[in-house]
Amino acid sequence: MTTKNSTLHHQIRNLAKAKKAIILAHNYQPAQIQDLADLCGDSLEMSIKAAATDADIIVCCGVRFMAETAAILCPDKIVLMPNPDAGCPMADMVTPQALVRRKEELGGIPVITYVNSSAAVKAVSDICCTSANVVKVVNALTADEVLMTPDRNLALYAAANTGKKVHLWEGYCPFHNDLSVDAVNASKSAHPKALFVAHPECPPDVLELADSIQSTSGMIRFAGDSSADQFILGTETGLIHAISKAHPEKTFFPVSDQLVCPDMKKTRLQDIMNCLENMSGQVTVEETIRIKAMNAVKKMINTK
Repeated sequence: MTTKNSTLHHQIRNLAKAKKAIILAHNYQPAQIQDLADLCGDSLEMSIKAAATDADIIVCCGVRFMAETAAILCPDKIVLMPNPDAGCPMADMVTPQALVRRKEELGGIPVITYVNSSAAVKAVSDICCTSANVVKVVNALTADEVLMTPDRNLALYAAANTGKKVHLWEGYCPFHNDLSVDAVNASKSAHPKALFVAHPECPPDVLELADSIQSTSGMIRFAGDSSADQFILGTETGLIHAISKAHPEKTFFPVSDQLVCPDMKKTRLQDIMNCLENMSGQVTVEETIRIKAMNAVKKMINTK
């Protein structure tokens, strides 16, 4: 860390303490943002942990749907987003209006929505899921058919692990979805002793090559539980920093240097300082939408 960044880091920490703010960072954020944060994790994990704190302010270093999730779960806290321009292409691939129409076309079957979605889409969904619990959520529903949105690859992964009919939404993460079998095989050849761990947002032919399929937090746990000491990570390259800090005795390789999400890299230390100083970038969710979205999230959290 440069001297300038180190000074700014300390200034932000002091200001956050004075304002009773907690700083959250997603596992894909730049290394200096992860190192600054009070809590790092996946999108839902961050918000659940924040809800359990006594902080007055949540600074969410991630993309917009993550800040919205924090606002859904923490209505009594102020949620600030340091860079409001950080969005998610996959979350933008579904609108509440289009989802309602599609549900009607399918006869009103349950809608399972990935947490990587807007609050408005969550609000017209029956239940949410994460990449870690999607199979459990699908199997917990009594219906024989479900509609999953917005990620088709996550839906295909769920369909392969359940006897239910899963209708797909044609959304995807542009970066996970572009990972090719050739790129995976090249990385495996370069690191023959490493296990390949893939995110379920990857295409099915890539998942077939995986030694394990895990969410970002699941990858960190898997690496700790495994006897292997080398791993190829089939997800956004930002996780390399988080997982290396958690398991410094092990070695991690990105499956491809192309798996970089520009939106996840938009937040800078100065952005965090500015939003705390000016209380700018506040993210709110209209209460009728928040309550409906909260119900979908709560159903997921309570799924056994």
